[in-house]
Order: sequence, then structure tokens, then C-alpha cells
Amino acid sequence: MRKPILVANWKMNGSLHSNQALLVRMLAKLRPFRKTVEVAICPPFPYLFQVRDLLGYTGISLGAQNASRAPSGAHTGEVSATMLQEMGCRYVLVGHSERRALYHESDNDVAARFRQVRSANMTPILCVGETLEEREQGQTMAVIERQLRAVIDDIGMAGLTGCIIAYEPVWAIGTGRTATPEQVAETHWAIRQFLENCEAGAGESLRIVYGGSVKAGNAADLFRSPEVDGGLIGEASLQADEFSDIGAALANRVAETESACDTLG
Repeated sequence: MRKPILVANWKMNGSLHSNQALLVRMLAKLRPFRKTVEVAICPPFPYLFQVRDLLGYTGISLGAQNASRAPSGAHTGEVSATMLQEMGCRYVLVGHSERRALYHESDNDVAARFRQVRSANMTPILCVGETLEEREQGQTMAVIERQLRAVIDDIGMAGLTGCIIAYEPVWAIGTGRTATPEQVAETHWAIRQFLENCEAGAGESLRIVYGGSVKAGNAADLFRSPEVDGGLIGEASLQADEFSDIGAALANRVAETESACDTLG
């Protein structure tokens, strides 16, 4: 069974004072289901040291929001994957829709960043997803397959082993709109089928999480499908109660699944 994961993407938010207050409250509220649901926090680069120290030995992982496509050198303003690894990061977001749209990261850019994260022995969280126009034109899977293929062509299927895929429909990020549970489950299933067609077993083994305006009020419905292995949480991860309630919804889904399996067994 794939262990679910909840990833907090703080984006460009936070301060030394607010980070500490948020994490002190959040860590206490996450404690009841920390063994059931894996949790990772991705703060802005300047706060990696602070968040790493606050997480301590809680079992919650540190993540970063991006990594350079270059290993080192004359790349002012960039942060290399090896620097992030040295900082204690376990996960790195790659190809987030805001990076693709606002900073024009191409599929090839994303593949190069993915490769750097892999080479530094960290786990990439590869973000894929379509715009509203692409969905309305029936291009959802064509877009996602193109985004996945760029990485596969660069690093091979073996390079995907153990990574996480985050499906984040661009039209549902920061807009207040959310894909329906049926749309999410259908797309996750299609991603698994694509990966399975690339290599037997790949679709079943990889964790695929959903990111797109997940909130405490819709988390239970979005996580209902066994195709959904957790969430990539943006705005709601800046509120301890909201984030922990999302985690509780995911933990409840796991408990219900295990109970059903025990009954069938």
C-alpha cells in the first residue's frame, strides 16, 4: 500500500516570527496521525534553516520549492540541488504551474531540474497539469503525457522510481475553483495507465497527489479515491488548523481503507 503524503507549499509567504508560531501549533495538531500520513514542509529558501531546526526529530520532512537546472557556477539567484541536499531537504518541487507559467520554465527546463534533484539523492515532486482552455478542448492527458514524457526521455523510467507526481490543474490553483472528486480520480487513474504503459508496475508504485485549492471542507471528498495518495497544499498550509484538518481527512481515509481490507481478509 502506498503511504499517503501531505506536502505544504508555503510559496512566497512567511517570516521568522510567523513561521515559528505556525509550526509550533501545526506540529502539535499533526501529532495524532504522523505515523499514518507522511508530511513535508516546503518553505521559501531563506527559511530552510529555521524550518529544518523547528522540525527537528518530529519525522516531518523538509522540502524546497525549486532547484536550479545547473549543478553550480555563474547562475546568480539560483539555488543548486546539492545546496538543498546539504541543507537537509528530502523533497523538492519541480515544475510547479506557477514556475511554468510565470517564469516560463519549459518541459525541458523541468526535466533538467528533475535530473539535478535526483542526482543529489533527493525526491522530486513533479508537478503536472492543464489549463482551463486545455481541459475544455479535451487535451488534459495530452498535456500531462507531454510533461511526463519530457522527464522520461531525459532520465528514463528508472529515474522516476520513488518520485512523487502532483496533479495540479492550473485552473484550480489560487482561483477558488476545485476539480470534482470524479475529475481528480479519473485523471490520476489515467496518469497511472500512462506510466503502466511505459513500464509494467510503474503506475501502481508511484504516489500521485492532488494539488488544486484543497481545503478542509473538500479534502475528504477529494481523498476518497484510492488513486489519490495525498495532497500538495498551498494557501491552506499557512493555517495550522486548516492544514491539520486536511491531514486528518487523509488519515481517516487510510483508516477506512485498512478497516475494509481487514474485513475482506
